[in-house]
Amino acid sequence: MAYLFSGPADLHLHSNHSDGTETPAEVMRQAHAHGVRTMALTDHDRTTGWDEAGAAAARLGVTFLPGMELSAKHEWRSVHVLGYLFDPGDAALVAETDRIRGDRIGRAERIVRSIGRDYDLSWDDVLAQTTADATVGRPHIADALIARGIVRDRTEAFDGILHPREGYYEPHYAPDPLTAVRLIADAGGVSVIAHPATAGRDRMMPVAFIEQLIAAGLGGFEIDHRENTESGKRALRELARKHDLIVTGSSDYHGAGKPNRPGENTTSEEMVARITERATGSAPRYA
Repeated sequence: MAYLFSGPADLHLHSNHSDGTETPAEVMRQAHAHGVRTMALTDHDRTTGWDEAGAAAARLGVTFLPGMELSAKHEWRSVHVLGYLFDPGDAALVAETDRIRGDRIGRAERIVRSIGRDYDLSWDDVLAQTTADATVGRPHIADALIARGIVRDRTEAFDGILHPREGYYEPHYAPDPLTAVRLIADAGGVSVIAHPATAGRDRMMPVAFIEQLIAAGLGGFEIDHRENTESGKRALRELARKHDLIVTGSSDYHGAGKPNRPGENTTSEEMVARITERATGSAPRYA
């Protein structure tokens, strides 16, 4: 079935069900206020915000595209794979996200214990910055550091205490990107690599490996994103042309957690339609 979409689409938004600072409904309202008319909630490794976000989008008269940002790791790189319109009850995908979230909690506790040896920070301080549905992660530790007056904002926390060079960093479990892409495809979804051309440690994966992902069913790239380098964008656009891939643009909005604003980058109606036409796991929600 073909779907028609009208207006700007932002396909990368986070709520307080992962590391955003606003409820799913408030995220939808903020996106709407910034002119977005098709919006995807893509919390990390969970889908618990879908119903609230979908209901809010219906009240606003806009389209909701169910999604998730699945954690993965390639060599030393943290790779985030956006999945859209997959079956949220798929057994293999649920088992993998349960494992990822479970390991994140243990990792966060280890980080807090280490930081607590040098700073006035406890696990209770971190829990005070989370909601019942959230998976505790480094952004919540950053918020606890802010609340204790140790840093001013998340940027200072991640550039300082939470930076790997400071010695508090702990690794966490994440599947390789090939597994992530296949899990999303097997659940009837469409996968898009989030901000795949950043600078620094998590820079762009080798082209040869990206082509393996494409062969495994990767749907496309999130190219228009504030963290992608210009040279990386050019390389990704060439790959997208070569393989006829989906190209998206998104804000990666986290509420007060980041300076990103909804709709600062958007996805065309054509690309949203391509995602929808390819997916078989779930469907967009309309007013």
